[in-house]
Amino acid sequence: MINENAKLNKKLFTQAPDMTPIRNGFGEGIVELGKENDRVVVLTADLKESTRVDEFAKQFPERFFEVGVAEQNMVTIAAGLAVGGKIPFVTSYAVFSPGRNWEQIRTTICYNNVNVNIAGHHTGLMTGPDGATHQALEDIAIMRVLPNMTVFVPCDAIEAKKATKAMTHIQNAGYIRLARDPSALITTEETPFTPGKANILWESKKPKVTIIACGTMVARSLFAAEELEKEGIGSVVINMHTIKPIDSKTIITYAKKTKCVVTAEEHQIAGGLGSAVAEVLAMNYPVPQEFVGVKDAFGESGKPNELFEKYGLGVKDIKTAAYRIVKRF
Repeated sequence: MINENAKLNKKLFTQAPDMTPIRNGFGEGIVELGKENDRVVVLTADLKESTRVDEFAKQFPERFFEVGVAEQNMVTIAAGLAVGGKIPFVTSYAVFSPGRNWEQIRTTICYNNVNVNIAGHHTGLMTGPDGATHQALEDIAIMRVLPNMTVFVPCDAIEAKKATKAMTHIQNAGYIRLARDPSALITTEETPFTPGKANILWESKKPKVTIIACGTMVARSLFAAEELEKEGIGSVVINMHTIKPIDSKTIITYAKKTKCVVTAEEHQIAGGLGSAVAEVLAMNYPVPQEFVGVKDAFGESGKPNELFEKYGLGVKDIKTAAYRIVKRF
């Protein structure tokens, strides 16, 4: 059953749910931040429109820096701006930032522990026809391993705007993972959002399995939960929008309640959300876990929904994982 306290979009389970790209929420959030705080600056690597910072550039040209195709330079400049008292946001496709410039992020940003905020766009299989070279499926893993780094994976555009605005208040560096194509609007402006605190979006009266998801897989997990409910399998769906610091308390609470967990992410299974949850469980309350994600493979060109099905990230795959783990008892 839907958790009423989550205040979700009432059109989510209809035939025509509201759809918008998650990256649009970042674009809206950065403009609002620009109006609220003149210390906020934006840098991009020749991807102003794609990363949705074109409106910020129009409204605040003196605080916008077009670095060109030089991602390593971009984050190093941003680190200097942060040391000088600015709050920089750097934007590019995630395969380039943090993919290409990871060492500079590590050394100039994290090692110095400065508040530079990195927006990784065009992540996961949602990048579709651009193919494997542009489908970042490893970014959560390489960013959450860095000291002094917070990692956000918002489930929709509204949550992306909230996370973007929250990044100015964290004391260290931040990374936000953003998808390109339209996806379902799950949340509303009234939906609670607190960095580091997961949201319970669905909870059956007698849940048998806990499903922990992030990003675009949250909507699919909710659709799976609705079908499982009709088939006699109660569940809990947790939106883990913050991968680091992860909400260990909520994970442990529901692991104790259902005695098994399914994780769902649009990312490599190795090193992502599933691995982060497994670490919490291994150290605190070990229970059986099933992983829904990309299984040690690169993506390919295709329509997003086709790719989700091919790589085992569909609603039916979440249901299959839930059935499989429940039968393990």
